[in-house]
Amino acid sequence: MTTSAQPSPTPGPARPIALITGVGRSIGIGAGIARRLAASGWDVAFTYWTPYDRRMDWGAEPRAAAAIAKELTEAGARTAAIEADLSGADAPTRIFDEAEQRLGGPVTALVLSHAESVDSGLLDTTVEAFDRHFAVNSRASWLLIREYGLRFRSAPGTATGRIVALTSDHTVGNLPYGASKGALDRITLAAAHELAHLGVTANVVNPGPVDTGWMNDELRETLVRGTPLGRLGTPQDTAHLVEFLCSPEGQWINGQLLKSNGGAAS
Repeated sequence: MTTSAQPSPTPGPARPIALITGVGRSIGIGAGIARRLAASGWDVAFTYWTPYDRRMDWGAEPRAAAAIAKELTEAGARTAAIEADLSGADAPTRIFDEAEQRLGGPVTALVLSHAESVDSGLLDTTVEAFDRHFAVNSRASWLLIREYGLRFRSAPGTATGRIVALTSDHTVGNLPYGASKGALDRITLAAAHELAHLGVTANVVNPGPVDTGWMNDELRETLVRGTPLGRLGTPQDTAHLVEFLCSPEGQWINGQLLKSNGGAAS
């Protein structure tokens, strides 16, 4: 695991700490969530994994983590950018250790925005691809939630802890991604009950069709036609919902799979 250099923390009132996974590109949903939480009073640790972006059609964004961290710092947040391969079973413990050490406190909100997503169907998915999708999307999410649950403590009678996971209902032609996200849903919803005694809420958000550079023109036009508002989702749409779920006002929402998709047709 490597990290990018960050400015020294700025003294001031204590801010809660959010750990957000999958913040590797400035136009991504994870980055949008990080910006929103930083602006609303959170310190932010985030993970990214450049080799994944290099494998994808969009390619890696040079120095994206440093640029995102700079934005968050300018918004008033202390920031820790952590490069981590979530396919490794030891990554979650090391991520939490580093986030807590660098930001000087426990993680209050865990936002799972990472994903392994390589298109393939029932007949052409390889065992290697299937296992990697489940290692990153399902196993890593479980281990991150478990690590969070082992560390988090809130005052009796309060519900200050937050887990929010991003999911997808896309499975056709995208079997390992969709199946592993389905497992993520169940793991997160289980946390809403199993971690309730710790004062933690856990929800899943399906952000619908958000174009972060992976859509072609034909797909983009098809999805726009299938949305009542006549537009695609934006990272900001997802970020506003995550911000609410992480706020005191969002504590009554628990154990839910929320569709924030503009009414897009399935």
